[in-house]
Amino acid sequence: MIGSVLASTMAAAAGLIAATAPAAARDTATLIQIQGVTGVVDTAAAGGRVFVSANDRILVADAHGTLTGSVTGLANPTGLAVTPDGSRVYAALSGSNEIAEIDAASLAVVRRINLAGYPSPVNLSLDGDQLWVGYGIKNNFVGGVLGLDLSIAAPTPVQVATRMYGAPLVAGAGNTVFTAEAGINPATPRVYDVSTTPATLRGVIDGADNGLSNLTDLTITPDGTQAISVFATSGFDVWDTTTLTKVRSYGSKADYPGAPGAVALSANGAHVATAFYGTMYGPYARVYDAATGTRTLQAQMSHKGDLVTGSLSVLGDDVYALINDWPYNRFYLWRVEGALLRASTLSLSATTAATALDPFTMTGRLAFPDGSAPGAQPIEITRTLPDGTAATLPGVTTAGDGTFTVTDTPPAGGSVSYTAIWDGNPAFRWSQTTTTVDVAQHPTSLIVTGPTTGNAKKPLTLTGQMSTAGNVPTPVSGSIVVYRVYTNENGSVGADLPLMPLAADGSFTITDTPPVGGQYTYHIRFDGDDTYAYAYTRHDVTIRGAGA
Repeated sequence: MIGSVLASTMAAAAGLIAATAPAAARDTATLIQIQGVTGVVDTAAAGGRVFVSANDRILVADAHGTLTGSVTGLANPTGLAVTPDGSRVYAALSGSNEIAEIDAASLAVVRRINLAGYPSPVNLSLDGDQLWVGYGIKNNFVGGVLGLDLSIAAPTPVQVATRMYGAPLVAGAGNTVFTAEAGINPATPRVYDVSTTPATLRGVIDGADNGLSNLTDLTITPDGTQAISVFATSGFDVWDTTTLTKVRSYGSKADYPGAPGAVALSANGAHVATAFYGTMYGPYARVYDAATGTRTLQAQMSHKGDLVTGSLSVLGDDVYALINDWPYNRFYLWRVEGALLRASTLSLSATTAATALDPFTMTGRLAFPDGSAPGAQPIEITRTLPDGTAATLPGVTTAGDGTFTVTDTPPAGGSVSYTAIWDGNPAFRWSQTTTTVDVAQHPTSLIVTGPTTGNAKKPLTLTGQMSTAGNVPTPVSGSIVVYRVYTNENGSVGADLPLMPLAADGSFTITDTPPVGGQYTYHIRFDGDDTYAYAYTRHDVTIRGAGA
Protein backbone atom coordinates (compact mmCIF):
# COMPACT_ATOMS: atom_id res chain seq x y z
CA MET A 1 0.00 0.00 0.00
CA ILE A 2 2.54 2.76 1.09
CA GLY A 3 6.20 1.99 1.86
CA SER A 4 9.41 3.39 3.21
CA VAL A 5 12.80 1.90 3.94
CA LEU A 6 14.26 1.13 7.33
CA ALA A 7 17.81 -0.17 7.51
CA SER A 8 19.80 -0.67 10.66
CA THR A 9 23.55 -0.89 11.04
CA MET A 10 23.22 -4.38 12.44
CA ALA A 11 21.11 -5.53 9.52
CA ALA A 12 23.56 -4.10 7.04
CA ALA A 13 26.46 -5.82 8.74
CA ALA A 14 24.62 -9.12 8.70
CA GLY A 15 23.63 -8.82 5.04
CA LEU A 16 19.96 -8.37 5.91
CA ILE A 17 17.49 -6.12 4.13
CA ALA A 18 14.87 -4.53 6.37
CA ALA A 19 12.10 -2.68 4.54
CA THR A 20 9.48 -1.20 6.83
CA ALA A 21 6.22 0.38 5.65
CA PRO A 22 4.69 3.16 7.73
CA ALA A 23 1.22 2.87 9.16
CA ALA A 24 -1.47 2.99 6.52
CA ALA A 25 -5.09 2.01 6.32
CA ARG A 26 -5.97 -1.26 4.69
CA ASP A 27 -8.65 -1.24 2.07
CA THR A 28 -11.29 -3.60 0.76
CA ALA A 29 -13.23 -3.47 -2.47
CA THR A 30 -16.69 -5.02 -2.67
CA LEU A 31 -17.63 -6.03 -6.19
CA ILE A 32 -21.05 -4.68 -7.17
CA GLN A 33 -22.10 -7.39 -9.58
CA ILE A 34 -25.89 -7.23 -9.76
CA GLN A 35 -27.98 -7.81 -12.84
CA GLY A 36 -29.31 -4.51 -14.16
CA VAL A 37 -26.71 -2.33 -12.44
CA THR A 38 -24.85 -0.56 -15.24
CA GLY A 39 -23.51 2.41 -13.31
CA VAL A 40 -22.94 3.84 -9.83
CA VAL A 41 -23.04 7.50 -8.82
CA ASP A 42 -22.85 8.46 -5.15
CA THR A 43 -22.55 7.23 -1.56
CA ALA A 44 -23.95 8.41 1.76
CA ALA A 45 -23.14 6.82 5.11
CA ALA A 46 -24.59 6.92 8.63
CA GLY A 47 -26.03 4.61 11.25
CA GLY A 48 -23.58 1.82 10.49
CA ARG A 49 -24.55 1.54 6.83
CA VAL A 50 -23.43 2.83 3.45
CA PHE A 51 -25.95 3.69 0.73
CA VAL A 52 -24.97 3.58 -2.94
CA SER A 53 -26.97 5.07 -5.81
CA ALA A 54 -26.94 2.95 -8.96
CA ASN A 55 -28.72 3.51 -12.25
CA ASP A 56 -32.06 2.03 -11.13
CA ARG A 57 -31.79 1.37 -7.39
CA ILE A 58 -30.08 2.20 -4.14
CA LEU A 59 -27.79 -0.46 -2.72
CA VAL A 60 -27.19 -0.89 0.98
CA ALA A 61 -23.97 -2.15 2.58
CA ASP A 62 -22.88 -2.65 6.15
CA ALA A 63 -19.87 -0.92 7.66
CA HIS A 64 -17.58 -3.66 6.30
CA GLY A 65 -18.74 -2.92 2.77
CA THR A 66 -20.80 -6.10 2.44
CA LEU A 67 -23.97 -5.60 0.41
CA THR A 68 -27.05 -6.34 2.52
CA GLY A 69 -30.05 -5.01 0.60
CA SER A 70 -31.45 -2.59 -1.95
CA VAL A 71 -34.26 -0.21 -2.77
CA THR A 72 -35.55 -0.82 -6.29
CA GLY A 73 -38.06 0.82 -8.59
CA LEU A 74 -36.29 4.18 -8.63
CA ALA A 75 -35.91 6.35 -11.72
CA ASN A 76 -32.19 7.05 -12.04
CA PRO A 77 -31.17 7.90 -8.47
CA THR A 78 -28.11 10.16 -8.38
CA GLY A 79 -27.19 12.29 -5.38
CA LEU A 80 -27.79 10.92 -1.88
CA ALA A 81 -28.10 12.41 1.60
CA VAL A 82 -28.68 10.69 4.94
CA THR A 83 -29.69 11.90 8.38
CA PRO A 84 -26.90 11.76 10.99
CA ASP A 85 -28.58 8.84 12.79
CA GLY A 86 -29.00 6.94 9.54
CA SER A 87 -32.77 6.62 9.90
CA ARG A 88 -33.72 8.44 6.69
CA VAL A 89 -32.11 8.49 3.27
CA TYR A 90 -32.90 11.02 0.55
CA ALA A 91 -32.28 10.36 -3.12
CA ALA A 92 -32.46 12.70 -6.09
CA LEU A 93 -34.39 10.89 -8.84
CA SER A 94 -33.32 12.64 -12.00
CA GLY A 95 -35.43 10.32 -14.13
CA SER A 96 -38.74 11.30 -12.50
CA ASN A 97 -37.99 14.80 -11.15
CA GLU A 98 -38.53 13.69 -7.57
CA ILE A 99 -36.87 13.43 -4.21
CA ALA A 100 -37.40 10.03 -2.60
CA GLU A 101 -37.41 9.72 1.18
CA ILE A 102 -36.51 6.21 2.33
CA ASP A 103 -36.99 4.61 5.72
CA ALA A 104 -33.58 3.06 6.31
CA ALA A 105 -34.94 0.36 8.62
CA SER A 106 -37.52 -1.06 6.20
CA LEU A 107 -35.88 0.21 2.99
CA ALA A 108 -39.29 1.44 1.91
CA VAL A 109 -39.93 4.70 0.07
CA VAL A 110 -42.12 6.63 2.52
CA ARG A 111 -42.38 9.91 0.64
CA ARG A 112 -41.89 11.28 -2.84
CA ILE A 113 -41.50 15.04 -3.28
CA ASN A 114 -42.48 16.19 -6.75
CA LEU A 115 -40.15 18.71 -8.33
CA ALA A 116 -42.10 19.34 -11.52
CA GLY A 117 -40.70 22.47 -13.09
CA TYR A 118 -37.24 21.83 -11.67
CA PRO A 119 -35.79 19.36 -14.18
CA SER A 120 -33.35 16.62 -13.35
CA PRO A 121 -32.49 16.92 -9.63
CA VAL A 122 -28.98 15.52 -9.21
CA ASN A 123 -27.07 16.82 -6.17
CA LEU A 124 -28.21 16.93 -2.53
CA SER A 125 -27.04 18.45 0.75
CA LEU A 126 -28.87 17.87 4.04
CA ASP A 127 -28.71 20.17 7.06
CA GLY A 128 -31.21 19.27 9.76
CA ASP A 129 -34.70 19.48 8.19
CA GLN A 130 -33.39 21.50 5.27
CA LEU A 131 -32.58 19.69 2.03
CA TRP A 132 -30.72 21.63 -0.64
CA VAL A 133 -31.09 20.36 -4.21
CA GLY A 134 -28.98 21.09 -7.27
CA TYR A 135 -31.00 20.49 -10.41
CA GLY A 136 -30.69 21.08 -14.15
CA ILE A 137 -29.89 19.65 -17.55
CA LYS A 138 -26.40 20.11 -18.89
CA ASN A 139 -25.93 22.87 -21.49
CA ASN A 140 -29.45 24.27 -21.05
CA PHE A 141 -28.76 26.95 -18.42
CA VAL A 142 -32.01 26.08 -16.64
CA GLY A 143 -30.24 24.67 -13.59
CA GLY A 144 -30.28 26.01 -10.11
CA VAL A 145 -30.52 25.35 -6.40
CA LEU A 146 -33.69 24.99 -4.36
CA GLY A 147 -34.46 24.29 -0.73
CA LEU A 148 -37.01 21.90 0.82
CA ASP A 149 -38.24 22.05 4.39
CA LEU A 150 -38.56 18.36 5.22
CA SER A 151 -40.52 19.04 8.39
CA ILE A 152 -43.48 19.86 6.16
CA ALA A 153 -45.39 16.89 4.72
CA ALA A 154 -45.55 18.41 1.24
CA PRO A 155 -42.79 21.04 1.12
CA THR A 156 -42.85 23.77 -1.49
CA PRO A 157 -39.52 24.29 -3.29
CA VAL A 158 -37.86 27.57 -2.37
CA GLN A 159 -35.61 28.91 -5.09
CA VAL A 160 -32.06 29.85 -4.11
CA ALA A 161 -30.14 30.11 -7.41
CA THR A 162 -31.21 30.05 -11.05
CA ARG A 163 -29.87 30.11 -14.62
CA MET A 164 -27.00 27.80 -13.87
CA TYR A 165 -25.21 25.47 -16.27
CA GLY A 166 -26.58 21.98 -15.70
CA ALA A 167 -27.13 20.74 -12.16
CA PRO A 168 -24.78 22.61 -9.81
CA LEU A 169 -23.05 21.00 -6.87
CA VAL A 170 -24.46 22.29 -3.61
CA ALA A 171 -23.55 22.24 0.11
CA GLY A 172 -25.56 23.92 2.82
CA ALA A 173 -25.19 24.40 6.58
CA GLY A 174 -26.51 27.00 8.99
CA ASN A 175 -27.51 30.11 7.07
CA THR A 176 -25.17 29.43 4.14
CA VAL A 177 -25.43 27.64 0.81
CA PHE A 178 -22.27 27.15 -1.24
CA THR A 179 -22.74 26.15 -4.87
CA ALA A 180 -20.70 25.89 -8.07
CA GLU A 181 -21.10 24.58 -11.60
CA ALA A 182 -19.19 21.65 -13.06
CA GLY A 183 -18.50 21.81 -16.77
CA ILE A 184 -17.88 25.55 -16.97
CA ASN A 185 -14.26 26.68 -16.87
CA PRO A 186 -13.27 28.68 -15.04
CA ALA A 187 -16.04 28.13 -12.50
CA THR A 188 -17.28 30.83 -10.17
CA PRO A 189 -18.60 29.49 -6.85
CA ARG A 190 -21.51 31.39 -5.31
CA VAL A 191 -22.31 31.86 -1.63
CA TYR A 192 -25.90 32.54 -0.52
CA ASP A 193 -27.34 33.70 2.78
CA VAL A 194 -30.46 31.56 3.21
CA SER A 195 -31.62 33.16 6.45
CA THR A 196 -33.77 35.38 4.26
CA THR A 197 -36.51 34.51 1.77
CA PRO A 198 -35.65 34.83 -1.00
CA ALA A 199 -32.03 33.92 -0.39
CA THR A 200 -29.47 36.70 -0.65
CA LEU A 201 -26.38 36.32 -2.79
CA ARG A 202 -23.54 36.99 -0.38
CA GLY A 203 -21.00 37.05 -3.18
CA VAL A 204 -19.02 35.05 -5.72
CA ILE A 205 -15.48 33.68 -5.82
CA ASP A 206 -13.83 34.63 -9.08
CA GLY A 207 -12.79 31.44 -10.84
CA ALA A 208 -10.41 33.16 -13.22
CA ASP A 209 -8.52 35.00 -10.50
CA ASN A 210 -8.23 31.85 -8.39
CA GLY A 211 -7.55 29.35 -11.17
CA LEU A 212 -10.72 27.31 -10.55
CA SER A 213 -11.36 24.85 -13.37
CA ASN A 214 -12.71 21.32 -13.61
CA LEU A 215 -14.89 21.20 -10.50
CA THR A 216 -15.34 17.70 -9.08
CA ASP A 217 -16.83 18.12 -5.59
CA LEU A 218 -17.53 20.47 -2.71
CA THR A 219 -18.67 20.40 0.92
CA ILE A 220 -19.27 22.72 3.85
CA THR A 221 -18.38 22.66 7.54
CA PRO A 222 -21.21 21.80 9.96
CA ASP A 223 -21.51 25.41 11.11
CA GLY A 224 -21.48 26.79 7.57
CA THR A 225 -18.56 29.15 8.20
CA GLN A 226 -16.21 27.48 5.75
CA ALA A 227 -16.65 25.59 2.48
CA ILE A 228 -14.26 23.31 0.64
CA SER A 229 -14.12 23.24 -3.14
CA VAL A 230 -12.38 20.57 -5.21
CA PHE A 231 -10.97 21.68 -8.53
CA ALA A 232 -8.50 19.72 -10.61
CA THR A 233 -6.52 22.89 -11.21
CA SER A 234 -6.24 24.12 -7.63
CA GLY A 235 -6.98 21.18 -5.33
CA PHE A 236 -8.83 21.25 -2.02
CA ASP A 237 -9.39 24.91 -1.16
CA VAL A 238 -11.06 26.19 1.99
CA TRP A 239 -13.14 29.37 1.71
CA ASP A 240 -14.48 31.67 4.40
CA THR A 241 -18.18 31.88 3.50
CA THR A 242 -18.50 35.36 4.97
CA THR A 243 -15.47 37.14 3.52
CA LEU A 244 -15.21 34.80 0.48
CA THR A 245 -11.45 34.61 0.93
CA LYS A 246 -9.31 31.50 0.80
CA VAL A 247 -8.40 30.24 4.26
CA ARG A 248 -6.06 27.42 3.27
CA SER A 249 -5.58 24.51 0.92
CA TYR A 250 -5.23 20.90 1.99
CA GLY A 251 -2.04 19.59 0.43
CA SER A 252 -0.65 21.09 -2.73
CA LYS A 253 -0.70 20.20 -6.40
CA ALA A 254 3.00 19.39 -6.23
CA ASP A 255 2.47 16.55 -3.77
CA TYR A 256 -0.91 15.23 -4.93
CA PRO A 257 -0.79 11.58 -6.08
CA GLY A 258 -3.30 12.32 -8.84
CA ALA A 259 -6.12 14.65 -9.83
CA PRO A 260 -8.42 15.68 -6.94
CA GLY A 261 -11.79 13.98 -7.27
CA ALA A 262 -13.81 14.01 -4.03
CA VAL A 263 -14.04 15.39 -0.50
CA ALA A 264 -16.01 14.53 2.63
CA LEU A 265 -15.96 15.72 6.24
CA SER A 266 -16.14 13.55 9.31
CA ALA A 267 -19.33 13.96 11.34
CA ASN A 268 -17.59 16.24 13.86
CA GLY A 269 -15.80 18.23 11.17
CA ALA A 270 -12.37 17.39 12.61
CA HIS A 271 -11.16 15.37 9.63
CA VAL A 272 -11.15 16.12 5.90
CA ALA A 273 -11.21 12.99 3.75
CA THR A 274 -10.13 13.40 0.15
CA ALA A 275 -9.83 11.12 -2.87
CA PHE A 276 -7.75 11.30 -6.04
CA TYR A 277 -8.12 9.64 -9.41
CA GLY A 278 -4.54 8.35 -9.28
CA THR A 279 -1.92 8.64 -12.01
CA MET A 280 -0.30 5.22 -12.29
CA TYR A 281 -2.43 2.44 -10.86
CA GLY A 282 -5.56 3.19 -8.85
CA PRO A 283 -7.24 5.87 -6.76
CA TYR A 284 -5.78 7.29 -3.58
CA ALA A 285 -7.36 8.47 -0.36
CA ARG A 286 -5.90 11.10 1.92
CA VAL A 287 -7.05 12.41 5.27
CA TYR A 288 -6.12 15.81 6.69
CA ASP A 289 -6.54 17.35 10.12
CA ALA A 290 -9.19 19.97 9.43
CA ALA A 291 -7.76 22.53 11.85
CA THR A 292 -4.05 22.29 11.05
CA GLY A 293 -4.08 20.96 7.48
CA THR A 294 -1.65 18.19 8.47
CA ARG A 295 -1.95 15.08 6.35
CA THR A 296 -2.62 12.07 8.59
CA LEU A 297 -3.15 9.33 6.00
CA GLN A 298 -2.43 8.31 2.46
CA ALA A 299 -3.70 5.02 1.07
CA GLN A 300 -3.82 3.64 -2.44
CA MET A 301 -6.56 1.34 -3.61
CA SER A 302 -5.33 -2.20 -4.13
CA HIS A 303 -7.69 -2.74 -7.10
CA LYS A 304 -7.31 -1.02 -10.42
CA GLY A 305 -10.09 1.33 -11.46
CA ASP A 306 -11.22 4.94 -11.72
CA LEU A 307 -12.66 6.95 -8.86
CA VAL A 308 -16.32 7.88 -9.36
CA THR A 309 -16.29 11.66 -9.03
CA GLY A 310 -17.66 13.03 -5.78
CA SER A 311 -18.56 9.61 -4.35
CA LEU A 312 -16.62 9.86 -1.08
CA SER A 313 -18.29 9.48 2.33
CA VAL A 314 -17.24 8.92 5.93
CA LEU A 315 -18.68 6.42 8.41
CA GLY A 316 -17.14 6.24 11.86
CA ASP A 317 -13.39 6.01 11.29
CA ASP A 318 -13.66 4.58 7.76
CA VAL A 319 -14.00 6.25 4.38
CA TYR A 320 -15.84 4.88 1.35
CA ALA A 321 -15.90 5.66 -2.35
CA LEU A 322 -17.03 4.12 -5.62
CA ILE A 323 -14.69 2.69 -8.23
CA ASN A 324 -15.44 2.10 -11.89
CA ASP A 325 -13.28 -0.58 -13.50
CA TRP A 326 -14.52 0.48 -16.90
CA PRO A 327 -12.50 -1.87 -19.15
CA TYR A 328 -14.39 -4.77 -17.54
CA ASN A 329 -17.63 -2.88 -16.77
CA ARG A 330 -17.24 -3.64 -13.06
CA PHE A 331 -18.01 -1.45 -10.08
CA TYR A 332 -16.65 -1.56 -6.55
CA LEU A 333 -17.43 -0.07 -3.17
CA TRP A 334 -14.03 0.87 -1.78
CA ARG A 335 -13.55 0.99 1.98
CA VAL A 336 -10.46 2.41 3.69
CA GLU A 337 -10.49 1.02 7.22
CA GLY A 338 -9.51 3.17 10.18
CA ALA A 339 -8.67 6.13 7.97
CA LEU A 340 -9.49 8.73 10.61
CA LEU A 341 -7.69 7.08 13.51
CA ARG A 342 -4.32 8.23 14.75
CA ALA A 343 -1.48 6.28 13.17
CA SER A 344 0.48 3.58 14.94
CA THR A 345 3.97 2.51 13.89
CA LEU A 346 5.20 -1.05 13.70
CA SER A 347 8.84 -1.99 13.11
CA LEU A 348 10.54 -5.34 12.66
CA SER A 349 14.18 -6.19 11.95
CA ALA A 350 16.52 -9.18 12.14
CA THR A 351 19.17 -9.07 14.83
CA THR A 352 21.32 -11.96 13.58
CA ALA A 353 22.26 -13.53 10.28
CA ALA A 354 19.80 -16.17 9.12
CA THR A 355 20.48 -19.67 7.82
CA ALA A 356 17.95 -22.18 6.56
CA LEU A 357 16.94 -24.76 9.22
CA ASP A 358 18.59 -22.74 11.99
CA PRO A 359 16.61 -20.55 14.39
CA PHE A 360 17.23 -16.81 14.27
CA THR A 361 15.72 -13.83 16.05
CA MET A 362 13.95 -10.67 15.01
CA THR A 363 12.90 -7.81 17.23
CA GLY A 364 10.14 -5.30 16.73
CA ARG A 365 8.22 -2.50 18.34
CA LEU A 366 4.69 -1.13 18.29
CA ALA A 367 4.57 2.59 18.99
CA PHE A 368 1.83 5.19 19.35
CA PRO A 369 2.30 8.81 18.26
CA ASP A 370 1.52 10.23 21.70
CA GLY A 371 4.28 8.14 23.28
CA SER A 372 1.88 6.13 25.43
CA ALA A 373 2.78 2.53 26.26
CA PRO A 374 0.83 0.08 24.07
CA GLY A 375 0.72 -2.60 26.76
CA ALA A 376 0.21 -6.23 25.79
CA GLN A 377 -0.91 -6.31 22.16
CA PRO A 378 -1.14 -9.32 19.83
CA ILE A 379 1.06 -9.22 16.73
CA GLU A 380 0.49 -11.56 13.80
CA ILE A 381 3.58 -12.66 11.88
CA THR A 382 3.46 -14.14 8.37
CA ARG A 383 6.49 -15.64 6.63
CA THR A 384 6.66 -15.77 2.83
CA LEU A 385 9.28 -17.92 1.12
CA PRO A 386 10.87 -17.07 -2.24
CA ASP A 387 8.46 -19.43 -4.03
CA GLY A 388 5.48 -17.54 -2.60
CA THR A 389 4.57 -20.10 0.05
CA ALA A 390 3.17 -18.25 3.06
CA ALA A 391 2.73 -19.46 6.62
CA THR A 392 1.50 -17.78 9.77
CA LEU A 393 3.97 -18.11 12.63
CA PRO A 394 2.91 -18.56 16.24
CA GLY A 395 1.60 -15.21 17.42
CA VAL A 396 3.60 -12.96 19.67
CA THR A 397 2.50 -10.43 22.26
CA THR A 398 4.19 -7.12 22.92
CA ALA A 399 5.69 -6.24 26.24
CA GLY A 400 4.27 -3.26 28.07
CA ASP A 401 6.53 -0.86 26.18
CA GLY A 402 5.48 -2.30 22.81
CA THR A 403 8.61 -4.34 22.11
CA PHE A 404 8.43 -7.94 20.97
CA THR A 405 10.69 -10.76 19.81
CA VAL A 406 10.11 -13.26 17.02
CA THR A 407 12.08 -16.47 16.57
CA ASP A 408 11.79 -18.49 13.38
CA THR A 409 13.52 -21.40 11.69
CA PRO A 410 13.19 -20.73 7.96
CA PRO A 411 12.78 -23.94 5.94
CA ALA A 412 14.55 -22.58 2.87
CA GLY A 413 17.15 -20.05 1.84
CA GLY A 414 16.78 -16.99 -0.33
CA SER A 415 14.89 -13.75 0.13
CA VAL A 416 12.35 -14.49 2.87
CA SER A 417 9.87 -11.81 3.92
CA TYR A 418 8.26 -11.44 7.32
CA THR A 419 5.12 -9.31 7.69
CA ALA A 420 3.99 -8.19 11.12
CA ILE A 421 0.44 -6.88 11.57
CA TRP A 422 -1.21 -5.18 14.51
CA ASP A 423 -4.99 -5.08 14.11
CA GLY A 424 -5.49 -1.69 15.74
CA ASN A 425 -7.88 -0.58 18.46
CA PRO A 426 -10.56 2.10 18.84
CA ALA A 427 -7.94 4.80 19.39
CA PHE A 428 -5.14 3.94 16.95
CA ARG A 429 -5.05 2.77 13.36
CA TRP A 430 -3.85 -0.71 12.52
CA SER A 431 -0.32 -0.99 11.13
CA GLN A 432 1.94 -3.45 9.44
CA THR A 433 5.55 -3.75 8.41
CA THR A 434 7.46 -6.15 6.20
CA THR A 435 11.09 -7.09 6.67
CA THR A 436 12.98 -9.05 4.04
CA VAL A 437 15.79 -11.29 5.25
CA ASP A 438 18.45 -12.88 3.03
CA VAL A 439 18.50 -16.42 4.39
CA ALA A 440 21.62 -18.44 3.58
CA GLN A 441 21.34 -22.07 2.50
CA HIS A 442 22.25 -24.53 5.21
CA PRO A 443 25.94 -25.56 4.87
CA THR A 444 26.78 -29.12 3.84
CA SER A 445 29.99 -31.15 3.45
CA LEU A 446 30.99 -34.37 1.70
CA ILE A 447 33.43 -37.07 2.84
CA VAL A 448 34.41 -39.94 0.52
CA THR A 449 36.51 -42.94 1.49
CA GLY A 450 37.76 -45.91 -0.47
CA PRO A 451 40.86 -47.55 -1.98
CA THR A 452 43.56 -45.41 -3.48
CA THR A 453 44.71 -48.16 -5.89
CA GLY A 454 42.91 -50.61 -8.11
CA ASN A 455 43.03 -52.64 -11.32
CA ALA A 456 41.66 -51.84 -14.75
CA LYS A 457 38.38 -53.56 -15.62
CA LYS A 458 37.80 -54.48 -11.98
CA PRO A 459 34.93 -53.01 -9.90
CA LEU A 460 35.86 -50.11 -7.64
CA THR A 461 33.65 -49.02 -4.76
CA LEU A 462 33.77 -45.69 -2.89
CA THR A 463 31.56 -44.78 0.06
CA GLY A 464 30.51 -41.29 1.00
CA GLN A 465 28.67 -39.31 3.60
CA MET A 466 26.94 -35.95 3.38
CA SER A 467 26.98 -34.01 6.62
CA THR A 468 25.13 -30.87 7.68
CA ALA A 469 26.13 -28.35 10.27
CA GLY A 470 24.37 -28.60 13.58
CA ASN A 471 21.64 -30.99 14.53
CA VAL A 472 19.98 -30.80 11.14
CA PRO A 473 18.84 -33.76 9.03
CA THR A 474 20.33 -34.33 5.61
CA PRO A 475 18.17 -33.80 2.53
CA VAL A 476 15.37 -36.32 2.25
CA SER A 477 15.90 -36.40 -1.49
CA GLY A 478 18.76 -35.55 -3.77
CA SER A 479 21.59 -37.02 -5.73
CA ILE A 480 25.35 -36.92 -5.84
CA VAL A 481 26.99 -35.91 -9.10
CA VAL A 482 30.23 -37.73 -10.02
CA TYR A 483 32.56 -36.72 -12.81
CA ARG A 484 35.48 -39.10 -13.49
CA VAL A 485 38.74 -38.04 -15.17
CA TYR A 486 41.61 -40.44 -15.92
CA THR A 487 45.02 -39.57 -17.29
CA ASN A 488 47.69 -41.84 -18.84
CA GLU A 489 50.23 -41.73 -21.62
CA ASN A 490 47.45 -41.31 -24.14
CA GLY A 491 46.01 -38.16 -22.56
CA SER A 492 43.04 -37.36 -20.33
CA VAL A 493 39.45 -38.52 -20.69
CA GLY A 494 36.45 -37.28 -18.66
CA ALA A 495 33.01 -38.80 -18.25
CA ASP A 496 29.89 -38.39 -16.12
CA LEU A 497 28.97 -41.38 -14.01
CA PRO A 498 25.32 -42.14 -13.17
CA LEU A 499 23.78 -39.97 -10.45
CA MET A 500 24.20 -41.49 -7.01
CA PRO A 501 21.10 -41.28 -4.78
CA LEU A 502 21.40 -40.11 -1.20
CA ALA A 503 20.17 -42.48 1.48
CA ALA A 504 18.01 -41.16 4.32
CA ASP A 505 21.06 -40.90 6.58
CA GLY A 506 23.04 -38.95 3.97
CA SER A 507 25.21 -41.88 2.88
CA PHE A 508 25.87 -42.84 -0.72
CA THR A 509 27.89 -45.37 -2.70
CA ILE A 510 29.86 -44.84 -5.89
CA THR A 511 30.55 -47.92 -8.02
CA ASP A 512 32.77 -47.80 -11.08
CA THR A 513 34.79 -50.16 -13.32
CA PRO A 514 37.87 -48.30 -14.56
CA PRO A 515 38.31 -49.19 -18.22
CA VAL A 516 42.11 -48.72 -18.46
CA GLY A 517 45.08 -48.01 -16.31
CA GLY A 518 46.02 -44.48 -15.29
CA GLN A 519 45.56 -41.84 -12.63
CA TYR A 520 41.85 -41.43 -11.79
CA THR A 521 40.22 -38.47 -10.08
CA TYR A 522 36.60 -38.65 -9.01
CA HIS A 523 35.04 -35.20 -8.67
CA ILE A 524 32.07 -35.52 -6.32
CA ARG A 525 29.55 -32.78 -5.61
CA PHE A 526 26.13 -32.00 -4.25
CA ASP A 527 24.57 -29.15 -6.25
CA GLY A 528 22.38 -27.91 -3.43
CA ASP A 529 18.73 -26.91 -3.43
CA ASP A 530 16.51 -24.24 -1.90
CA THR A 531 17.52 -25.36 1.58
CA TYR A 532 20.96 -26.95 1.41
CA ALA A 533 24.18 -25.43 0.08
CA TYR A 534 26.57 -26.77 -2.55
CA ALA A 535 29.33 -29.16 -1.41
CA TYR A 536 32.32 -30.71 -3.19
CA THR A 537 35.11 -33.19 -2.62
CA ARG A 538 37.44 -35.40 -4.71
CA HIS A 539 39.02 -38.82 -4.46
CA ASP A 540 42.17 -39.97 -6.32
CA VAL A 541 42.86 -43.58 -7.31
CA THR A 542 45.82 -45.11 -9.15
CA ILE A 543 44.63 -47.89 -11.49
CA ARG A 544 47.08 -50.55 -12.63
CA GLY A 545 46.73 -51.99 -16.11
CA ALA A 546 47.35 -51.22 -19.76
CA GLY A 547 46.45 -47.76 -21.08
CA ALA A 548 44.19 -47.46 -24.06
